[in-house]
Amino acid sequence: MRLSTLIWSSFLQTCLASHAQRHIGKNVSIPTVKITVDKGTHFQVIDGFGVSEAFQRSAQMHGKAGLSPSSQRKALDFLFSDEVGAGFTILRNGIGSSTSYTLDFMKSIAPTDPGGPNSTANYEWDGDDGSQVWLTKEALKYGVQYVYADAWSAPGYMKSNGNDTNGGSICGVIGTSCTSGDWRQAYANYLVQYLRFYKEKEGIAITHLGFLNEPDLNQTYASMQSSGFQAGDFLTILAPTLKSSGFGDVKLVCCEATGWNDGEDILAELQSIPGAEETLSVYSSHGYSSNPALPFKTSISRIWQTEWADLNGRWNVAWDNLGKEGEGISWANKIQQGLTLSSISGFLYWIGAETTTVNSALIRFSNDTISVSARLWAFAQFSRFVKPGAVRVKAESSVGYVRVSAFETVGGGLVLNVINNGHVGVKADVEVLGGKGKGGNVTSWLTNNGNNLTMGGGFSVTSGGSGGVDFNGMVPGRSMMSFVL
Repeated sequence: MRLSTLIWSSFLQTCLASHAQRHIGKNVSIPTVKITVDKGTHFQVIDGFGVSEAFQRSAQMHGKAGLSPSSQRKALDFLFSDEVGAGFTILRNGIGSSTSYTLDFMKSIAPTDPGGPNSTANYEWDGDDGSQVWLTKEALKYGVQYVYADAWSAPGYMKSNGNDTNGGSICGVIGTSCTSGDWRQAYANYLVQYLRFYKEKEGIAITHLGFLNEPDLNQTYASMQSSGFQAGDFLTILAPTLKSSGFGDVKLVCCEATGWNDGEDILAELQSIPGAEETLSVYSSHGYSSNPALPFKTSISRIWQTEWADLNGRWNVAWDNLGKEGEGISWANKIQQGLTLSSISGFLYWIGAETTTVNSALIRFSNDTISVSARLWAFAQFSRFVKPGAVRVKAESSVGYVRVSAFETVGGGLVLNVINNGHVGVKADVEVLGGKGKGGNVTSWLTNNGNNLTMGGGFSVTSGGSGGVDFNGMVPGRSMMSFVL
């Protein structure tokens, strides 16, 4: 063993011993965790991580709630910058269905009934879209790669209940009977026109398109119900409409169920409609009613978790305080388990930033004050380093409370994310199999109660060693550390 390695090993053991003694007494052995990464065993391709600013949260960020231009820039930096923020790469916008911007409504691009599904639609474009145009242009400057436009509902006159709120279904899909007729083609045309406005008026290419949000629920805000059968029925109209309109490169997304179990049920129904599953590039679900804890049985190559948040807990900025749902370490584990258990390629929190009193957002506005939660830094541990095109590779930990995930980057580098859920620091001995990764430059980034994605976090990493170890480093208790090669 080299002298430098011996010196490092002694220093590391001293740090660990001191940390452990402060927490659980003097007579304690320092845990060593063996982590094995196999770059030769590949899983899903990663599309990235992101947020939404739908329902006029973009307008709040743009100053509607009193945020000054300098604070607006800070909020943008926290969400999209790779230097000081999370470096998100997916933005989820809302396609409006309401007749106005009253309250936080998302206004439709065709708010008035043309008189029937075969009549000429009365389209209008205000160049703002609830400040989503501004936000999208800003996000693209930072390097956001995917703009996902999703509709919570069709305009009310296209639905079985005549309203864009309180559920109802698209007139014409399986199981509906509307005196106004079959609006499936009109709704498909409506969605295409939204894409066209963004492309031709604003120079923005929307990359992903969805037409449902939580179709298993009936809500008092913009909402529309659909079974998987009905979603599949509409997809057989929407997909060829996109292609014939020159938007065949836009990737279709469905079906945004409230929870993972509901998503599994809707998927099984959709698969019974001939050709429907093949139209989709992404199958999506949310994490509210049931966590992502299983892989979906589908040939669709991309699975996205597109909306999830702690909607009930009071605003909480802590990483690890009382073990609450909204704390950062809780979300670090949710993200990692979604990636490893459900093969998720895209993971989105609900709102990036807003005026709120609960944990629905990662960043809170209060007049011109910005408060950043540790949930944002939990996301940043992934999104800053694991960029679109990275591939998840096999990673295993010898200790159950130390959870790991690993990713090979587009350039052949490696990102290893380690969450130590224990209360004592551990020495992580890492062995990398199946390719480059031995002896290269390794940096570490730490988030815990005292650090927000801090490089090194006060702890060193050393390369080489005995017993097949390629590098090792300390991971403090109740912390997350990313090792980047």
